Amino acid sequence: MNIGRYTELYSEDLKLKNYSQNTIDNYVCQVRCFLEHFNKVATKPSEISERQIKEWLLKVDSINGRKHRISAIKLFYKLTGKQPLKFKNIEYPRSEKKLPQVLSVDEVQRMFNVCENLKHKTILSLLYSCGLRVSELINLRWSNIDRSRMIINIIGGKGNKDRQVMLAENLIPLLENYYRQYKTKNYIFAGQFEEQYSSRSVGEVIKQLAKKARINKRVWTHQMRHNCFTHMVESGVDINLIQRLAGHQNVKTTLIYTHISHNIVSKINSPINNIKL
Repeated sequence: MNIGRYTELYSEDLKLKNYSQNTIDNYVCQVRCFLEHFNKVATKPSEISERQIKEWLLKVDSINGRKHRISAIKLFYKLTGKQPLKFKNIEYPRSEKKLPQVLSVDEVQRMFNVCENLKHKTILSLLYSCGLRVSELINLRWSNIDRSRMIINIIGGKGNKDRQVMLAENLIPLLENYYRQYKTKNYIFAGQFEEQYSSRSVGEVIKQLAKKARINKRVWTHQMRHNCFTHMVESGVDINLIQRLAGHQNVKTTLIYTHISHNIVSKINSPINNIKL
């Protein structure tokens, strides 16, 4: 198979559909892996049977990973392979009923308490203050900060959608100090030679701060987004406003934060309280 040609055509089709570059990169990567897997048994994608596709999908244990594979390959056959019926008998797996683990406000505070590096504190602050995804953080430019309106413009977020989030008052002196020390010109967080800071570097920052704060839970970058919106729910922020800040298309996605809020659950009056023990 001419794998390079197929992935090139798929990339062009996704660009015409106005998918974000991050989605294009992820989907093209999945299709490349898919075609390479069948390269010795098929000369073109149309020769790969439904049974073979199902067996390839089942090689992934994670439900989310399997969903991601289906989304990428299904769209490939629809747009590029011109076989939209290839997946008519292949459905998305049922979602797992697992809730993300979040930190308490006290645990987040401990991470700030042990953070002595200005750049790391600015990273942690922006992630937690407005629930940014890591891709949104590393793509953030100084021009996206609007002090006059006290907002941060998120350009080309997930699904290539723009949105606005609040610029917290106590972030301003932190950002000013950060700029004076690092003087980055375009992206707020830049590595060497003004290149973008990597998502891997951000992940290492968060892991090291959690370790230093002696938090005995798994802590990762995207969890700071969960922490932000869960703590908003607990402080009484309207769920529809949180949906807008999070950039969720459906409020059902946002409602997960009401399920993982321990404050809401702990304040429910149990019927046992009406019983004499």
